[in-house]
Amino acid sequence: MLVSVQGIYRNGRIDLIENPNNMPEGTRVIVTFVESSEIDLASQGIDRTQAEFLRASLATFSEDWDSPEMTIYDNYDAAKANS
Repeated sequence: MLVSVQGIYRNGRIDLIENPNNMPEGTRVIVTFVESSEIDLASQGIDRTQAEFLRASLATFSEDWDSPEMTIYDNYDAAKANS
């Protein structure tokens, strides 16, 4: 069984952001480092104020976008190619 949780690497240690459920102490782990998800706003041609405005403007769509019914679009291209 694979369980994924997020963490942050600091001073040679991994601090978990969330606790894995039902994992006994001493369970072996594999750690994969991923690049930061922070976006370089300047490289996108926007400043922090514009980014905050965009985030607030798009927030109204998040409930619909994250609804279970929207998973139909997760593999839309593959499904369309098979039809």
